[in-house]
Amino acid sequence: MAATSQRSAGDWARLLALVAIWGTAFLFIDLAVDTLPPATLVATRVGVAALVLLALLRPLGIRLPPPGRLWLRYGLLAFVGNAVPFFSISWGQQRVPSGVAGLLMAVMPLATLVLAHFFVAGERLDWRRSAGFGLGFAGVALLTGPDAAARLGGATSDIAHQAAILLGALCYAINTILARHMPTAHPVVAAACTMIMATGIMLPACLWLDAPWQLAPSSTSLLSAVWLGLVPTGVATVLYFRIVSSAGPTFLSLMNYLIPVVALGTGIALLGEPFQWSAAAALGLILAGLLTSQGIPRPRLFETGGD
Repeated sequence: MAATSQRSAGDWARLLALVAIWGTAFLFIDLAVDTLPPATLVATRVGVAALVLLALLRPLGIRLPPPGRLWLRYGLLAFVGNAVPFFSISWGQQRVPSGVAGLLMAVMPLATLVLAHFFVAGERLDWRRSAGFGLGFAGVALLTGPDAAARLGGATSDIAHQAAILLGALCYAINTILARHMPTAHPVVAAACTMIMATGIMLPACLWLDAPWQLAPSSTSLLSAVWLGLVPTGVATVLYFRIVSSAGPTFLSLMNYLIPVVALGTGIALLGEPFQWSAAAALGLILAGLLTSQGIPRPRLFETGGD
């Protein structure tokens, strides 16, 4: 389905829900990697998500596809969109401050914009989208602040951890294009197949790299890992496939402009961090970028296909 310039109210609602879920995921990753190695964390995330999604199939009256080449395509999505970025971001967050991580993740919508221009019908790069994404990126840069940008670089180890987060952002961008070209499927089926394949990838990696039977993780890390599997992985993957199918990868990538806003709000509400004028200016730039690149959303009351 070709992307349209006017998104439905349902598309925007799903996007904002995904922003809220993934915007708070970085907090739980920080808590989880305190005593869980990245490979074990990711294996737990995708394994919990796979079990939850499988449990939803029967009540919904849907089934997994039969064995065949389609599963190989889901395996590619699992590798590019889950195994590699989940691991690289978790590993990177062991050393990278949240402000720098947010700035690096903002590469994702820019990369998606360029990739979609070449590989997705109806997603051509024009002046409006270019201007909108430029405004959004400027807002993210202002929100994370000059101190975050100044911390890019540094010791070799720090650069490696920053590059790992950048790799995760690029994987997400590539994955939105791959997902757009998948055959039409129920979002829960697509999510379940992807999580099953991701579990098949990460479980051997976890056993080889971490010897998890020798670990002694804290209850906080374990609960954080389970939460990451239930919501930021299980529920979010269903939303992800629904948005890519209905609105396209470029629209989905807009969430990376809003996620830093969620992180800012979480810091103010839960950590007592001060609200600064630069945050208000950044929010204005981000919203201006959204409206410029996508147009003002108008609810469509008589749609077919149900939003």
